[in-house]
Amino acid sequence: MSFNKLKFGSTIGIIGGGQLGKMMAQSAQKMGFKVIVLDPNEDSPCRYVAHQFIHANYDDEQALKELGESSDVITYEFENISSQQLKQLTENYNIPQGYQAIQLLQDRLTEKQTLKDAGTQIVPFLQIKNKQDLYQASKELGYPFIVKTRFGGYDGKGQILVENESNLDEAIDLISNQECVAEQYLDIDKEVSLTVTIGNEQQTTYFPLQENEHRNQILFKTVVPARSNKENEARKEVDKITNAIHFVGTFTVEFFIDKENNLYVNEIAPRPHNSGHYSIEACDFSQFDTHILAVTGQRLPQQIEVLKPAVMMNLLGRDLDLLENEFENHPEWHVHIYGKSQRKPDRKMGHMTLLTDDVNQTEQYMLMKFEGRDK
Repeated sequence: MSFNKLKFGSTIGIIGGGQLGKMMAQSAQKMGFKVIVLDPNEDSPCRYVAHQFIHANYDDEQALKELGESSDVITYEFENISSQQLKQLTENYNIPQGYQAIQLLQDRLTEKQTLKDAGTQIVPFLQIKNKQDLYQASKELGYPFIVKTRFGGYDGKGQILVENESNLDEAIDLISNQECVAEQYLDIDKEVSLTVTIGNEQQTTYFPLQENEHRNQILFKTVVPARSNKENEARKEVDKITNAIHFVGTFTVEFFIDKENNLYVNEIAPRPHNSGHYSIEACDFSQFDTHILAVTGQRLPQQIEVLKPAVMMNLLGRDLDLLENEFENHPEWHVHIYGKSQRKPDRKMGHMTLLTDDVNQTEQYMLMKFEGRDK
């Protein structure tokens, strides 16, 4: 697929004004592009780094039309937008990413079926419509297993770990609201992710394999390069995915590595991802840089150079409470504060990246700094 290269001074429309939109806009502006953002939150982080702000809901057809008429290209910062409305927009405006990936990935069942059909290695799963399906899952998958809603949910929302028969009632409550997917529980050794950008004429640029740790289902830290021998295998799995699903721009595939060192595809985020934030300081191009290059039709770098290994820590509200008074004493901490007006304990308020010659030592140092956050 090939599309026109946009000139400097062209306008990029972004659906969504959160931190990802903000960092997209910052990359776009340094390259000489103008930015318009649409978001329902008047104080969205992206508002104050955009040339123009449209205050409207994501399903506001008139506002979306205004965004389309004012933009030379449109992108999005998250996947919870109407795929049908995105499809209608693609008929009239320049949206290289299209709507297909969003349509597929909004539904966990469709996503898993597509991944299975593409030949990737995924965890065994079953569709759950009713109690009988749930009991069948307990027999086929065995305890423990995970039940996730088909639609919506992120950072651990909309999912339940069913450890034994006594937990079934909680899962029954979840499936009473909507259909779900049950997955076999893995004995996980590592969680890793691979951020990739696909550009004009199917150029593909890979970032290094990223090693992640989640706490309470929210990303806690990322170590790069990952301490794993699975990078080439992960790339091959991504190649299978991109042959099955249309992507343009930056996206991330999350993987599990079990105790036997088997790699499994977990899920796909069809936009820049939290685990790729380290790339702003640690790489010669950030995930946001390559995303903007891709959607504006520029050539991508053939490869991403890691300038220095890095440890990236998420900063939730509770982490700011714990650490913000230390920031001024640590200029080596590359701190990003997103500019959200309301601080909540589990809300992503920022992140920080430490460049290091010894990721193990730096990781231990930061774990000590974050000690007590979950108490």
